[in-house]
Amino acid sequence: MAQAAAVRGRGPGPAAGPEDPGESGPLRRCIATRQVLPKAEMIRFVVDPGGTLVPDLAGSLPGRGLWLRADRDIVALAARRNLFAKAARRPVAVPAGLMDQVERLLTRRCLDLLGLARRSGLAVAGFEAVQAWVSAGRAALLLAASDAGSEGQRKVRAAARCRQGREPAVVALFTGAELAAALGRDAAVAHAAVAPGRIAERLAAEARRLAGMRFGDGMQAEGFSAAEAVRRGPAGEGAAGDGVELG
Repeated sequence: MAQAAAVRGRGPGPAAGPEDPGESGPLRRCIATRQVLPKAEMIRFVVDPGGTLVPDLAGSLPGRGLWLRADRDIVALAARRNLFAKAARRPVAVPAGLMDQVERLLTRRCLDLLGLARRSGLAVAGFEAVQAWVSAGRAALLLAASDAGSEGQRKVRAAARCRQGREPAVVALFTGAELAAALGRDAAVAHAAVAPGRIAERLAAEARRLAGMRFGDGMQAEGFSAAEAVRRGPAGEGAAGDGVELG
């Protein structure tokens, strides 16, 4: 498996130059693959004063950033090959279960954004409400429970194609219970939608990172890489697993 070449369809990326992109710019160099990528596709880590590696998903912690593409296998590769210490030029303690920790944090960020959308009146839940938003052209992002059937999802997406000429992005990374908790519902939620705007954009970006950290390059065994996983629809439409379809 070409872990460090890392992303099928992107190639090995540009060769490392004498200097990494500046801290103020929109691009960063992955310390594992040497690719220069947008920050939105990456995970930032810093080393705390005690020498322990800390994920900085918001990109706001002080200290020099150590950047990796948001891919589970790339993060594992960096930990296994001691790349954090090499990049930091000092000993670095990598916490056990780092990949799971990052995945949990990204899941929380996504669900918090969904809750913010609900409180702002920018999200609805339930098949009929979602279908109404889709029919009115109000849905920028669809969420489908990963543990729900796909028939309703197909109907909503078909309606979106007819009304909008394209499908909104579809996120199928969360269970019905997780969606319910974020949306303030008691019963499991199978379908939700988020209106166009900054929250929908941020949620889609965080979901792409989460898909990479959940599936990683190992999804190649099922016929697609993490880069392709974020373009797939809900489980049941191909290979195993959930995903994010960009439409």
